[in-house]
Order: sequence, then structure tokens, then C-alpha cells
Amino acid sequence: MTTGQERETNDSHAPRAASAQTPSGQHLSGPLDAIHAFQTTHDEHLPDRLPDDPFPLLNDWIEYAKRERVQPNPTAISLATASDSGMPNVRIVLCRGVNIEQGSIWFFTNGQSVKGEDIAANPRAAVAFHWDALDRQARVRGMVEPLPAADSDAYFNQRRWEKRVGAWASDQSRPVKSREALEAKLIETLERFGIDPKNPPPSDAEMDIPRPPHWGGFRIVATEVELWVGSPARMHDRARWTREEPGTGWSATRLQP
Repeated sequence: MTTGQERETNDSHAPRAASAQTPSGQHLSGPLDAIHAFQTTHDEHLPDRLPDDPFPLLNDWIEYAKRERVQPNPTAISLATASDSGMPNVRIVLCRGVNIEQGSIWFFTNGQSVKGEDIAANPRAAVAFHWDALDRQARVRGMVEPLPAADSDAYFNQRRWEKRVGAWASDQSRPVKSREALEAKLIETLERFGIDPKNPPPSDAEMDIPRPPHWGGFRIVATEVELWVGSPARMHDRARWTREEPGTGWSATRLQP
């Protein structure tokens, strides 16, 4: 699993500054020059030779968006699942890790939520990243499998104690009579862990709050990845990578917009 601290970003994948001239400064005219101008004034393109594996480039995009703070939640993803009857669901979650070698992305959630029930019945999912300020998108599809308990424990234990209490207090996606009833459950949970609701400790206090058995991580092991770069004239640059199953080689194809 890579993070911003563990892996340096390749800035060759940062958006390039636009230029309305050739590298020599010559102004362009005529049909062929106009095409050249269109291509060179756009901010960015995917590599002419598509990489054999899309995950290093996808990870560079994620790390660049995080480092440059291009939006409040640069790791936000739209996560789409489907029930056993095929009814789709989509919601925003946060991508909490990328495993380049495996070709997977990680997220964490309540396993008793609607998304958890969908995954249990139909362990397939799709996600989309959208970095609007960079005019970039990425899509990933694949099979979903739970992370080892040790990985879920490690992530849960680094969360602020308030969030760990919340994981116990909320029966995610289940009806609740009122906000007052929900807050009463929170107070009951605080007291269960020996926390005074009227005088709680600071957020950075170390508290012994274990991970609920129904809460944990999942990884989407990709069988398809698409990377997308926008274009002013809608001549977007798109490429798709597919593989038969995890651990096999990728096949890359450039797509029309």
C-alpha cells in the first residue's frame, strides 16, 4: 500500500502549462498547423505509448492531487455497488490506499451498511475519481474482497477516538426515530467506554476503543482501469486497461472521446 509519505510522485504527470506557439515561438497557421496548435495548447495528454500497467500512473495522479490540495477531498471516490437483484447504489467514500503491485484500491466501511450488504451478495464494484480542477478522471472496476483483520485494526486504531465511538454508536443505514434518539445512543456508547459525555477528553487522547466486528476494510482488485484527460474541444484523451484476472498482464487500448 502506498501513501504520500512512502512514495514520491512523478511530476511528469502534473498538468503542463498551455502554449499557443510552437517551442520556437513561431505562430501557427494553415490546416496542419491548426491541428498542431490544438494539440499543443491543451494542458495534458496521456503518454503516447501507454504504460503496461495503469496503477503507477493512477497512483501518481492521486498523490499529485493530495499534495497540491486541488480539492478538499482529493481521495473521494464514487463507489457503485449492486444488490443481488441488480439494483445499483452509489455513494461517496474515501480511497484509503492503493496497492500498485496488486492493482487494488482500499476503502473502509460498516459491513452492515447497504454497501456492505451489496458487497456480501454481489462482490463486484466500480469507482470513479474526479479531479475537476485538473480535468482528470479515473475509473476502476473489479472484484471486492475484505482486507485482513490486521489491516482493518491498524487503520481503525489510528482514527480519532470520536470516530471510533461513532462506529459503535451508529447502526449505519438503519432507520432512527429522531436525532434525539441518535444522540442518546451516542451518550450510551460514550458511557459504555467510560467517557463522560459532559467532559470528554481531547481529540488526540489515547483511548482503548476496539474495532467493531462489523466494521472493516475492503479492496477492489481491478480488472479494468480507465484514465481520462479533458480537452477544450471535447477531444478528450482516454485509455482503458483490462486483464482477465488479478496477477495477469494488462492490455491497453486508447479510446475515442
